[in-house]
Amino acid sequence: MAHSNISIFVTHVGCPHLCAFCNQRTITGTADLPRGGDVRRICAEQLGRIKEPGETEIAFFGGSFTAVERSYMTELLEAAAEFVGEGMFRGIRLSTRPDYIDREVLTLLKSYGVTAIELGAQSLDDKVLEANERGHSAQDILDAAELIKEYGFELGLQLMVGLYKSSRETELANLEKVLAVRPDTVRIYPVVVLGGTKLAKLYQSGEYKLMPMDEVTDICAVMLERFEEAGIKVLKCGLHASEFVERDMVAGYYHPAFREICEGLIYRRAFEQELESAGIEKGIAEFLVPSRQLSKALGQKKSNVRFFSEKGITLKITPSDELEEKLRLIKITDAGR
Repeated sequence: MAHSNISIFVTHVGCPHLCAFCNQRTITGTADLPRGGDVRRICAEQLGRIKEPGETEIAFFGGSFTAVERSYMTELLEAAAEFVGEGMFRGIRLSTRPDYIDREVLTLLKSYGVTAIELGAQSLDDKVLEANERGHSAQDILDAAELIKEYGFELGLQLMVGLYKSSRETELANLEKVLAVRPDTVRIYPVVVLGGTKLAKLYQSGEYKLMPMDEVTDICAVMLERFEEAGIKVLKCGLHASEFVERDMVAGYYHPAFREICEGLIYRRAFEQELESAGIEKGIAEFLVPSRQLSKALGQKKSNVRFFSEKGITLKITPSDELEEKLRLIKITDAGR
């Protein structure tokens, strides 16, 4: 089933402090807080437009939802709950901090029809969490995740790749820790350094040195592939395209087609493995790929075709409606023939 949200941004409200990387007003592109009436209006409008509302969730994003003032939180939930049920939307999704999850709030969320909770985990490394002023520990993430699953909610984890004090080794260790938690969904956000944040000051002073873009892209591609192989749905890979992000970005790993680049890299590695196994260093290699995967196999702007061409290998990729595996090498022609 395709994942679909009606996103309502509760911008930065509820957060107990400002994390080193955070500028939620830039990320969401809004500074206005919704009220219950706004939620009802948005939901009513979307209910009339969406063909299959039963596959869509009302989603509160942008802040730490369970940390907001309780009467405000219930005001938003009461409004959203009116649009959940048969013939309407299938539930409510929200994002929050792991240190604002306990049995009392989970019981309350359940009573309003909340179906999915995404934790802003960012990292499962205590050194990285402390350096980026998250204000909670890795154990807080694990404890909150366990409780959320115990109460029957869909569990999502939001991860940031390339934070201050992180490294390739740290990120790959995070990957293994997340796989052990087995969330239902993840979001992978390579770091974007936004103006006005502590991270921007650390970067501009030279204290925070970013990993190369190619390395972070490779890490995210590894994560994307491993999560999908484990049956964990990757809802997002890369920060969503936004004029606000492009305006306020100081440095980092932003590209409007970041996920497409990662998917192409996954296929590039698969091609390399097949070619190496077949002992092909030059010539023409013809592959079948599933039709729905053709753009991924070609790479973003046909980058995979160019990559192998520069190595002396002409890559010919044919879509197949029947092929179930990722790819199949069907013909090799030596160079010069």
